[in-house]
Order: sequence, then C-alpha cells, then structure tokens
Amino acid sequence: MSSRMVLRCTNSFALSQPKFNGCFFPLIYHINASALTRHVPATALSFCQLQASKLHDSQVTVASDVRYGGKQIITVDSPLYDYILSNVREPKILRELREETATMRGSQMQVSPDQAQLLAMLIQILGAKRCIEVGTYTGYSSLAVALVLPEEGHLVACERDDKSIEVAKRYYDRAGVSHKVDVRHGLAADTLKSLIQNGESCRYDFAFVDAEKRMYQEYFELLLQLVRIGGLIVVDNVLWHGRVADPLVNDSKTLSIRNFNRNLMEDKRVDISMVPIGDGMTICRKR
Repeated sequence: MSSRMVLRCTNSFALSQPKFNGCFFPLIYHINASALTRHVPATALSFCQLQASKLHDSQVTVASDVRYGGKQIITVDSPLYDYILSNVREPKILRELREETATMRGSQMQVSPDQAQLLAMLIQILGAKRCIEVGTYTGYSSLAVALVLPEEGHLVACERDDKSIEVAKRYYDRAGVSHKVDVRHGLAADTLKSLIQNGESCRYDFAFVDAEKRMYQEYFELLLQLVRIGGLIVVDNVLWHGRVADPLVNDSKTLSIRNFNRNLMEDKRVDISMVPIGDGMTICRKR
C-alpha cells in the first residue's frame, strides 16, 4: 500500500513530536496544507511538511492521535504481503481451490490464505465441533475449517449461488470432509432462523460471516442466539478497503459496515478484537 493510499484511508497521521523553537508539538501531515495549518503553528508549517516528507515513502503508519504515543504500525505493501503469504502453511487442496477460484468471476470474495489459516487456528484453539459459515462462495474458508474439525465435527455452510456450491462440494469430496459439511442453499438469514426454530440455539461453537454487508447486523443478532457462551463469531471485511475511515465515502455498504462496527463497540454481550488481516476481521467472543 502506498503512502498516498494510507493518507486516503486515515486522512491524517501523526509523525512524531519534534522540538521546534524550543517547544514540542505533534506533527500532523494532511493531504493539503490548509488542513495542516489548523493543527500546527504557521511558523512551523514548512518544518512539518519537511518531516512529513521523510516518512512519505516509509513502510510505517502512525496514529493521528498523539495520545497513542506515536506507536508505529507496518504498512503492508506487495513485497511484504508476498512474504507473509510465503509463510502460510496452505494445504495442497486449498491451494488448488484458490487457484481455480482465481479464474472465476468474483474471485476477490474469497478469503486470503492468511485469513483462512487464522480461522483454522481459532477453531483448534477453541476446540470447536459445531460451526456456521454465512457466505461460503466456492468453499475456501469452509474447507479450511472442515479440515481441522474433528471427525464428528459439523459445519453449516450457507450459500445462495448454485455454481459456487458446485465448486465447493467438489472440493469437500476431494478433501474427504463432505460428511462434516451441511451445505444450505438459499438466503443465509432464512437458514439461521430455521436453525433457531429447530431448537439449536446456543449449540454452536463458532461462526464466520462473509456475506451481504448490508445484512451484517441481522446476521450477527441471529448468530448470537445460535453460538454458545464463550463461542466465537468472526466477521470479515470490517475495514472495507479503508472506506470505513473515509468520511467522504457514504454508500450503503460502507455505511452498513461503519454502523455495524460502531454498534459492536457498544455491545456488552461480546468481547471484541478488530484484526487488520485481509480486509479486516473482527473476532467476537460471546459473554
């Protein structure tokens, strides 16, 4: 990710607290100089711009709020992301599914290998046996989950697209996990409601959501009924390509995710951790 892209997502970021004319103050680098002058003395403007330019091409980003102490985080560019992917233990069957999916329309909907590895590890740490996936697509994430489930494990996979289901089922068969996966063709909300009506509330250990963004809040409320106390609900795309942090972007999907994130912050029914992996994932633990 370039520095220009970082600026678009964050609008501003604090670079440091240098000393200028004997005084310490935060340097805030904005996209335009007029915005910059609202944060620092006019006499220090050129100095701020100079310091900002030093980090313009750096691989780190710093929070705009100086109360975070100038903590630097890594900016993941293509070479670094390639390195991350080279350190993912991706099973051969998952690689083959990923490569086939890459030739299909909508392949960007597939979770990344590092995300799938995290999901699988969460399943193992939790000791999960019963899981739900909302939005299966061609089955990459559900296959990653099914591969680490115990033999008696059970995964309800919700997907509405016929062609995607055909691909997913073919790979479930090849991987020998078809007996663990219950594919539900149709609207995910209807499937979740039917599970509740069938008396399966609080019987699931884990759920993963990667479906229609404008439905996130409804999916979450339904899954809270289905997941047990101590179970996890993981929600994908919570950073939405950085659009959630851009006040100029207000389309319906961005607003839905932004509102969902805000609601989660205030929701005392769950513990949460937003993780900047892939397009952002929030891990929710039901209290």
